[in-house]
Amino acid sequence: MENQNNHSKLKAIIGILAVLLIGSLIYIFKLTSDAKTLETTVTTVKSEKESVLKDLSDLKATYDAAIAENTSMSDELIAERDKVVKLMEELKSAKGDNASLQKYKTQYKALEQKMQNLMQEVAVLKTQNQTLTTNLDSTKVVLEDSKKYNQVLVGQNEELAKTVEKGQKLTVTNLKTGTYKLRSSGKQIMTDKASRTDLLQVSFTIAENKIAKSGDKTYYVQVIDAKNNVLGNKETVSFGDTSLTYSFTTTVQYENKTVDVKEQLKGKDFAKGTYFVNVFDKDELVSKSSFTLR
Repeated sequence: MENQNNHSKLKAIIGILAVLLIGSLIYIFKLTSDAKTLETTVTTVKSEKESVLKDLSDLKATYDAAIAENTSMSDELIAERDKVVKLMEELKSAKGDNASLQKYKTQYKALEQKMQNLMQEVAVLKTQNQTLTTNLDSTKVVLEDSKKYNQVLVGQNEELAKTVEKGQKLTVTNLKTGTYKLRSSGKQIMTDKASRTDLLQVSFTIAENKIAKSGDKTYYVQVIDAKNNVLGNKETVSFGDTSLTYSFTTTVQYENKTVDVKEQLKGKDFAKGTYFVNVFDKDELVSKSSFTLR
């Protein structure tokens, strides 16, 4: 009986050991299988990573070639090329897992699509440039002839412009100065005596000019007495390097029609002798006259 019990126990132990052995074999097989799967995955990811890097390198080469053509899109091409270079650097230092690789593949696809769009635009620009070059070549002879003709026209236009400028200038005529004694009542009595004179009346006419510019016109009137003194305000105005001391100014609204201008200059102790009256349009003398007080 005892031998039978021992025999049963031995069979049980052998059965347990067999189960453990089978379990160990299964575990070892699984580990080996997982290791092979992992190795295969790593190899696949590495291969795909190298493939993406090659694609990115080809993408960069395409941009380099397009940039070398120096088109009007060079700045945009350089910006996209730099994005490709940056992605290549990130991919080289990235972890070799499948999720990370998929992310870079997606970014590459987006950059590739952008490149294709830009290359289409570059192609259109190249076609347009070729057309322009052809047109320029075909019109070169015509342009040379036109250039010679234009030089003649420029000379004629310059002469015409000078003629028009002269024609636009206003003519001041009929410059006169009256000398008067001013009564307390306001009545003006004409006189040619220096001792009685206390009012000068300067008048002139601006002639009609249909091609002159209309608008406000200011004239500077200069009255110089027998002692070479400027009468009136004695103010000085500068026109570039030229200065003018004047007696008074008069501003008129010119509308291309004849305008009569009349201004008065009050004073006292007028000297005997000859007086000179000058009218200036800025620094240009446009009319002059003289009168004498005795």
